[in-house]
Amino acid sequence: MGSDQSPLVHVLLISFPGQGHVNPLLRLGKRLASKGLLVTFSTPEITGRQMRKSGSISDEPTPVGDGYIRFEFFEDGWDDDETRRQDLDLYLPQLELVGKKFFPEMIQRNAENGQPISCLINNPFIPWVSDVAESVGVPSAMLWVQSCACFSAYYHYYHGLVPFPNEENPEIDVELPSMPLLKFDEIPSFLYPTTPYPFLRRAILGQYKNLDKPFCILMESFQELEPEIIEYISKLCPIKTVGPLFMNPKAPNSAVRGDIMKADDCLEWLDSKPESSVVYVSFGSVVYLKQDQWDEIAFGLLNSGVSFLWVMKPPHKDSSYEVLHLPEGFLEKAGDKGKIVQWSPQEKVLAHRSTACFVTHCGWNSTMEALSSGMPVVCFPQWGDQVTDAKYLVDVFKVGVLMGRGEAENRLIPRDEVEKCLLEATVGAKAEELKRNALKWKDAAEAAVAEGGSSDRNVQYFVDEVRRRSVEIAAGKSKSVNGSLDLGEKEKTSNCGEVEKLVAVVLETSA
Repeated sequence: MGSDQSPLVHVLLISFPGQGHVNPLLRLGKRLASKGLLVTFSTPEITGRQMRKSGSISDEPTPVGDGYIRFEFFEDGWDDDETRRQDLDLYLPQLELVGKKFFPEMIQRNAENGQPISCLINNPFIPWVSDVAESVGVPSAMLWVQSCACFSAYYHYYHGLVPFPNEENPEIDVELPSMPLLKFDEIPSFLYPTTPYPFLRRAILGQYKNLDKPFCILMESFQELEPEIIEYISKLCPIKTVGPLFMNPKAPNSAVRGDIMKADDCLEWLDSKPESSVVYVSFGSVVYLKQDQWDEIAFGLLNSGVSFLWVMKPPHKDSSYEVLHLPEGFLEKAGDKGKIVQWSPQEKVLAHRSTACFVTHCGWNSTMEALSSGMPVVCFPQWGDQVTDAKYLVDVFKVGVLMGRGEAENRLIPRDEVEKCLLEATVGAKAEELKRNALKWKDAAEAAVAEGGSSDRNVQYFVDEVRRRSVEIAAGKSKSVNGSLDLGEKEKTSNCGEVEKLVAVVLETSA
């Protein structure tokens, strides 16, 4: 691999084994490979087997653009049927335990085989990857897989910089620099004092303890989407926006995918429908609704008269979720107007001419795919960053209709509200306005990833920086492999570990 027999510069990507984590990190891997790097992608073997079964990866190095991507999975030390994987408080320490042993050995093995690894990149939930990198003298970077706005919310919460809801004042608004005022139920819900998911708050904030170690924080967003907050956070942390990652002009037809489930064939059905006539309904890989809410959405779809493609993902066998059922006679009433699948090729569905809008839980992957496809949305957030994403989709990006405020609302959304939101997003003046706005974001996303665009420049800069550092390491001249990212005109003088010196100044100038 590589011209003139010289090996390609080699980066190692290590992912938490969730669909919403694997997808963006693998997309980053393909983007880096397309720029001429050798990329090794790693996640636990149990997820690797699912990826192989879905037919989305190969056991051989696969050419992507000017480089290659390959896979090397690791055993997490537990049996396949181990239910403790569902408990992050138990699983994350186990991943750290095995990872800190496995990856130094893997890095050593690659060096002995003439393919030394020049950079490690992780996504949230596994911040110990930067410890491994530091221990073996290799630079590290991190891919943030949510919005820059959410990054800022967690950052300010972790460092205690602004007041957040607490047990004494659970419903206070949150005022963050360069962001719209967030009501208490619009901040990432894991920060609520009463969140039922404190383990997810611990998992996400774990990254902030280690945020001074990566020399660069790559972000699945783009400059034109969140300009003010990106400019503000750039003063505090060495961030580089590289999204939308699923759009890769250099390798648009790459067969390498991160699907843990094989997608059902629904494109032929979509082909048979008129333009902009189908509502696409999917709540991602993690969200599960209660049966009564499922029924209300079903009747809302029927009563609206729209055609619909609905993803009904079965719950994980080790989860406590019940298997959801459609109301009796639902499929007969829907007829050819409705299609139910267990999983879908979402990028292709959102880009399809027949799709009119997307009913979504507002996870960031789905949000980026919708914006980049020019697709209006009906926002039905549940928890985590979804409620913040929904706020931005409706009030800032102006491409969405809000169908609920998330779990904090604790309310059943009735079928007439579902129907009203579906019609508002698909017919009439409001729908036309949403579509116009969505198409503007599509154009902006395409420009960001095109050659010379904001995200393309950042990816190229990162690739050049990794190459530069790899030469320094090889020559034994690197003074500090995890120093600040060289920004060209002058060396950046701060990183996320030097909060005290900067935050007061930045907050004052941003007020």
